[in-house]
Amino acid sequence: MRRAALCLVLLLLLLPAAAQGAGKGCQEMKRRLVYGGGAASGLLVLDADSGRPVCARAASRPRILASNTKLFTTAAALGRFGPRYRIATELLGDGEVDARGVLHGSLWLRGGGDPALGSPAFYDRYGGGVGTNLYAVKAQLRADGVRRVTGRLYADDSIFDRVRGVADSGYATSPYVGPLSGLSFNSGYAGSHALGFASDPAMTAVAKLAHALRGAGIAIGGGVALDVAPADAEPLATVRSPTMSQIVAATDVYSNNFFAEMLAKLLGAHFGGAGTTAAGTAVVERFARAHGSGVHAVDGSGLTRGNRASPLQVVSLLQAMSRSPVGDELIGDLALAGRSGTAEDRMHGTAAYGRCHVKTGTLSGVSALSGVCENRSGRTMIFSILMNGVSDLTLAHYEQDRIAGAVASY
Repeated sequence: MRRAALCLVLLLLLLPAAAQGAGKGCQEMKRRLVYGGGAASGLLVLDADSGRPVCARAASRPRILASNTKLFTTAAALGRFGPRYRIATELLGDGEVDARGVLHGSLWLRGGGDPALGSPAFYDRYGGGVGTNLYAVKAQLRADGVRRVTGRLYADDSIFDRVRGVADSGYATSPYVGPLSGLSFNSGYAGSHALGFASDPAMTAVAKLAHALRGAGIAIGGGVALDVAPADAEPLATVRSPTMSQIVAATDVYSNNFFAEMLAKLLGAHFGGAGTTAAGTAVVERFARAHGSGVHAVDGSGLTRGNRASPLQVVSLLQAMSRSPVGDELIGDLALAGRSGTAEDRMHGTAAYGRCHVKTGTLSGVSALSGVCENRSGRTMIFSILMNGVSDLTLAHYEQDRIAGAVASY
C-alpha cells in the first residue's frame, strides 16, 4: 500500500502536460475549483483502474479537512475492528440471587463506548433507526429471576476519560458534539433532544435504566451512583450495538460528529492504550500511514481546524481502502450523491448523481468534497476537493458538484 502511494506521488511529479492542466476537462475543473474556493484550494482526480492521476492542482499541500476527517476515522474503525464488530454494554452483578428473586448485592452498567446506546424512541427519530436498545437488559434480567436488588445500580464509564468535548470547544460540550462518555445515552442528551445535553451522560443512563427496571417490576434498593465494576462482578445481561459498518454509515452519511468522536476514543481504548481523543487520533494517524496516506488528526470529526491532510493523502487513503477487504464497506457507507445524507440535495442534474459515494465537509471558510465514482464507462474514479478560501458556501457547493459531475463523466 505504501508502494502504491509512492507511485502516485511520482506520477504527480511526472504528469504530462495534458493531465496537469492542458486538457480542456482538467482546466475547467481547476477553474471551478479556484472560482468556488479561492486560490488556497486543492484538487486531485485519480483513475483508480489505471492508477493514474488525470487532474491535479496543489494536490500535495495539506489543508483543513473539516468533516473529511471522518474518512480517516471511519476507515481506521472499519480496518481495526472489522465491519461486523458490535460494541457490548454489560450489566454486571456481585451478589447471589435467592429463591425469592432478591439479588443481595449491586448492579453495574458497564459502558463499552457505544455511540448508539439509547432508547428506541430517540434513535428511531434522530438516528435513522441505528441504535442500541439499553432497555433490552430488562428482559434478560427478569429471565435470570431477579425481582429486587438490595444494593445500588452503578454507572461504569471507565473505558473512556471524562473529557466531554474536543479542542474546538476547549474540550467542553458544544452545540456540535458531546458530551462524550464511555457510557452514553441518546447521544448525550438528557433523555430527549428537546431537553438539551446531560451534565453526566453515565448517570443519565443508569437513572433511565433504573426507572425502566422499576417499571418492569425490578426494584433497585439503593439508588444510582458512579463506580467502576469490581473484577469479580458477573455478567447478567448484555446489549450489543449495530455492526461497525452500520455505525460508520451513520457517521459518514449524516456527518455525525458525536459518533465520530466516540469512535476515535474507542480506537484509543482498544488499540492506543487509553480511551482518549489523543490516543484515538494517534491510532488513526498510524492507520493512515500504514495505508500509504497520512493525516494530522486532532479529533475524530473534523470540528477542529487543526485536522489537516492533502488531496493526495485523501485520495491515497480511499485508493488503499478500495483495495482492502473492507473497501466495499467503507465506500458503501458514504453518502450517495443526490440521494442520501449530507449529499441528498447535492449534484442533481450532473453525472455524479447516483454514481458517486462522497463525504462532505464544512467549517467557516472551508468546504470539502471527496469520494469515489463509478463513471458511465464503468471506470472507478477517486477524487478529493479541499477548498480553504471559501467566501460563498453556496457557490463552493455548486462548483464542487460540477467538478464531481465531470469526474463521473470522465
